[in-house]
Amino acid sequence: MEFSEKVVFVTAAAGAGIGQAVARTFAREGATVVLSDQHPERTAKVAADIAQDTGQDVTGVSLDVRDEAGIDEVINGVADKYGRIDVVVNNSGINMLSPLHEMPTDTWRHVLDVSLTGPFMVTRRALNVMRDRGTRGAIVNMSSIAGWMRTAEGESHYAAAKAGITGFTRAAAMEAAPHGIRVNAVAPGLAWNPFLGKIYGEEYVEEMARQTPLGRVGQPQDVANAVAFLASERASFITGEILCVSGGYYLHI
Repeated sequence: MEFSEKVVFVTAAAGAGIGQAVARTFAREGATVVLSDQHPERTAKVAADIAQDTGQDVTGVSLDVRDEAGIDEVINGVADKYGRIDVVVNNSGINMLSPLHEMPTDTWRHVLDVSLTGPFMVTRRALNVMRDRGTRGAIVNMSSIAGWMRTAEGESHYAAAKAGITGFTRAAAMEAAPHGIRVNAVAPGLAWNPFLGKIYGEEYVEEMARQTPLGRVGQPQDVANAVAFLASERASFITGEILCVSGGYYLHI
């Protein structure tokens, strides 16, 4: 129970993908987990399911990561209720495929707001809470190999956001380090869940598997394992790092 007596906050965690896998992993390891998502009913149900499955204290809160005041209210509320926040996982992200030459500005802004500005606002508030309460904690952001390499057509906004997460993580790590707070990121390749089939299609997924040296696409649990490692004491001397989890599809140097 590696995270016993730790309080973990995870954004965008009520879907079928990485966020929920992260929340479940921390709960299985003994953490008190607060998960957020912008769908109130689904968030409450996922939290209740995880609590029942793990026997841990798991709470779901409604949050749109584009809402600055809402972020401050939720994070302050978690700290007030539990007395601390030890781990923050910025999982929020969205992709709306649109070729660059015809991409509406609102689409660009929406993807950047959810995938980059939201994590910035969550990190800013969390850092203040952790500093004020003397918590030597960890923040883990969700980047992507899309920030490093070629992407599918229509992903220029997503690639820009994820490259931004990489730079932001390294800069935040340097500012947080004097306070004993580590900031890292995970950069997954394709981590399959049924929702992605609606975006990319089965042929894309099959081709990704063929091109991956380990012979398959990733699963949400593969990414959740990496997140938990970076948040753990086993990674106590790691900060400002971007951990690639792609089965060898992209070899990060």
